[in-house]
Amino acid sequence: MQFNIKKAIVNFKKADFNSIMVYVVFVIVLGIFAIWLGGTFFSAANMLSITRQAGATAVMAVGMVFIIGLGHIDLSIGSIVALSAQIIALILRSTDNIFLALLGGLGMGLVVGLVNGLAVTQVKIPAFLATLGTSSIIRGIAMWTTNTKAVPIANGTYNFFFGAGAVGPIPVLLLWTIAALIIGYFVLSCTAFGKQVLASGGNYTAAKYSGVKVIKVTMIVFIMMGVISALAGGLYAGRMQTARWSYGQGVEMDVIAAVVLGGTRMSGGNGSIVGAIVGALLINMINNGLIIGGFEVAQQTIMKGVIILLAVALGNVGRNRRHD
Repeated sequence: MQFNIKKAIVNFKKADFNSIMVYVVFVIVLGIFAIWLGGTFFSAANMLSITRQAGATAVMAVGMVFIIGLGHIDLSIGSIVALSAQIIALILRSTDNIFLALLGGLGMGLVVGLVNGLAVTQVKIPAFLATLGTSSIIRGIAMWTTNTKAVPIANGTYNFFFGAGAVGPIPVLLLWTIAALIIGYFVLSCTAFGKQVLASGGNYTAAKYSGVKVIKVTMIVFIMMGVISALAGGLYAGRMQTARWSYGQGVEMDVIAAVVLGGTRMSGGNGSIVGAIVGALLINMINNGLIIGGFEVAQQTIMKGVIILLAVALGNVGRNRRHD
């Protein structure tokens, strides 16, 4: 079989560059850091450290693919992270029972997701405003619950399985990321529910008249996002072996950026689980590289913003050319 160069070029031009943009940017950024920082950055230990740091963000990015694919957004996830971490830590301190701790933390996420879903579907509040409001409430509760004090976690089993542990050289958080990738990909790509989510986000009216119970789908997605965010809070707590009200501050921006960089359109109707995971790794790789490079926090924030803007702009240019 001969390779047809002309056909390959035509197929490449037809491709949606936005869908592969995150992989291109990932390789470029990886190459820049490898040349600039050398072995310090590109060591196996640091690569595994990046996957550990990205674990909670990657898990939430999988849930956010469904939210954005539905055409909505959830800004409450960072606050859910903080409060769930505190609930888990407080229950562990009182009972030392991992099951009860997880039940309390995940249950809180479920309730917040339910409230968000009801606000969007029944009260008809735009998701941006509804989740912004619940975010402020939950963050305030997290601060009030412990009077802004940290709550240490002394349960070694919990800390091992939910963040601090490793199986050989493989961080447990990388295994959580892989599990989220597999489950998220299967649900989005291989189930009727996943197709209903994307159909509802692509064309609400058409989906509704096609028999999709759009309100039910929306409720499930927001509840799912709440539970996933609460699980991420548990992973934060396990990795740091403590809980703080400040956990998750600004993480919603990282998660949304990871999903959009991964090829999911903010307008809804499509979604890429693999792209979102790579986007989460990219965001944390940028953070890691800038820290090793000696950048201060303010400079890190600026550089990360510039890189994200350039990457999204590059994807938009590629998509616009495809449609011309």
